Amino acid sequence: MASDSSADRQRIAQQRLSIIAGHLQRPPPVNGRDSTIRAAECKGQESKQPEVSGGGRTVPKRRQEVMKWNGWGYNDSRFLFNKKGQAEFTGKRYRLSGMIIPGLKDWMESTFGATLQHKTTTTPILNSSAVQPPALNEAFVDELKSTGIPFSHDAEDRVFRAHGHCLHEIFALREGKVGRVPDMVVWPNCHNDVVKIVELACKHSVCLIPYGGGTSVSSALECPQEETRTIVSLDTSQMNRILWIDEKNLTAHVEAGIIGQDLERLLNQNGYCTGHEPDSMEFSSLGGWVATRASGMKKNIYGNIEDLVVHIKMVTPRGVIEKSCQGPRMSTGPDIHHFIMGSEGTLGVVTEVTMKIRPVPEYQKYGSVVFPNFEMGVACLREVAKQRCAPASIRLMDNEQFKFGHALKPQVSSIFTSFLDGLKKFYITKFKGFDPSRLCVATLLFEGDREKVLQHEKQVYDIAAKFGGLAAGEDNGQRGYMLTFVIAYLRDLGMDYYVIGESFETSVPWDRVLDICRNVKARIIRECKEKGVQFAPLSTCRVTQTYDAGACVYFYFAFNYRGLSDPLHVYEQVEHAAREEILANGGSLSHHHGVGKLRKEWMRETISDVGMGMLKSVKDYVDPNNIFGNRNLL
Repeated sequence: MASDSSADRQRIAQQRLSIIAGHLQRPPPVNGRDSTIRAAECKGQESKQPEVSGGGRTVPKRRQEVMKWNGWGYNDSRFLFNKKGQAEFTGKRYRLSGMIIPGLKDWMESTFGATLQHKTTTTPILNSSAVQPPALNEAFVDELKSTGIPFSHDAEDRVFRAHGHCLHEIFALREGKVGRVPDMVVWPNCHNDVVKIVELACKHSVCLIPYGGGTSVSSALECPQEETRTIVSLDTSQMNRILWIDEKNLTAHVEAGIIGQDLERLLNQNGYCTGHEPDSMEFSSLGGWVATRASGMKKNIYGNIEDLVVHIKMVTPRGVIEKSCQGPRMSTGPDIHHFIMGSEGTLGVVTEVTMKIRPVPEYQKYGSVVFPNFEMGVACLREVAKQRCAPASIRLMDNEQFKFGHALKPQVSSIFTSFLDGLKKFYITKFKGFDPSRLCVATLLFEGDREKVLQHEKQVYDIAAKFGGLAAGEDNGQRGYMLTFVIAYLRDLGMDYYVIGESFETSVPWDRVLDICRNVKARIIRECKEKGVQFAPLSTCRVTQTYDAGACVYFYFAFNYRGLSDPLHVYEQVEHAAREEILANGGSLSHHHGVGKLRKEWMRETISDVGMGMLKSVKDYVDPNNIFGNRNLL
């Protein structure tokens, strides 16, 4: 790895910080001492410098202490059917926690043919003997020890970082099947630690796979079976500080390992937010957002990750990549940030990011609209986009997703509330004549100055009315967004009862939205039937983000696999066919999930031969010995 003059870089950094120190926020005292404005310093045990922002971390080094090793989310949170056969959600972390969900059992039975009598078994505890012993590069380990950077080759630590959350990854773990896993895990505490790790990896020919939040759904974290070198998982979770906040320019300089919910919490304590809220924000990391070109549900106001990033620092085998200033825009050839964003761990490790921040919005209001059918809902979203008046978030569910959302409604304790719900249903279906088998719902979220929010709300509802939309209340809108963070737990419940499923997404021009929704859903149903699936599958979609020239569409499909000898193979065939259908209908390979290894077979036709050559040339120059050897993208 090419070496940098760290003394010069530190001197320059201090000079620049001293110039802007007049408008950098001085953080509150830590442990009774005033924090100081300074360049990023390592926070290893030997450091006595106070931290600008940190503490109360969501993710410990041993993630398995709080999170499932073979499923989604926290150990104490899950859907289950209690002794009375009622669905409930355990734990205390979510608004749905501790509540009974009376409609879920009937929905699962009627949708999938699943029954409580047909239950699968899962491996509750990892059998360490099923994990291959680590193949360690002893010279690398010896030099790593001298740096004081923490590392582990414990089986549980290694297995946890060997996978993301693709269906096939979790399905295998539930059956106790463990494939190739990293040989060791290393936890850098700061940028300088990463520089040392990459230098040692280059020196000793060790393969590095960066690991952020572990929420990948593209097989990006899987260890290549053909890799013969020692594989080291570089876990960035301990790089989780906000290094400074610049109140005049409204930017924050943040370590890339910070988890989304921690970033927002720490910024909120200082009166700010990023507004970047992907569905995975509870567990995904800032570095992961950059590496996959992430998108959040409130991008209409705050932008996607490429709109929020001002400056990126990344460590590569050739050295550190970063721009010389933090200006909002530069005309200096192709933007190097766009080589970094979307690189999916193939070029290096993102260590620090400067992001735009905004004051926490004064006012937030949820809403929902019922449309007579999906076509009218899409037309409304198109008009909202055309008039450029989209709220922070607007998401349109098709009829199947509407029914699904209704099945997740918790038990109401008030007779009056139940009566009102019945009255609303009567008004919409009987008085207004909406067909329950065709109607669909859009959920809305408005943020900003109270007066402007109310004006904005009126504008959007007036547009909706022109397309037959009826206001359906704040509660439905708020519940829709609340379910965002618990819906991922449902896949684990499904697998308990022979139901497997997945979600995938695309972006598509407006004139293709209806066709792609119709054709992909129909293709999934047809493929399931041809592949011998004995029960009708769930095949559904929603429009989640809107743009001037198109929209993001999310598809969900699931089926009961009882009677199939190799359900995973059938699932993979159906998903492959669905992706082919998306591309044939003018959709993109991915809107925000990324490519990984799961979708890279389509990269050449997606970006052309020349485009692939350009990416490969960058890879060959930046990482000629394939130190970052996860084999994503290319």
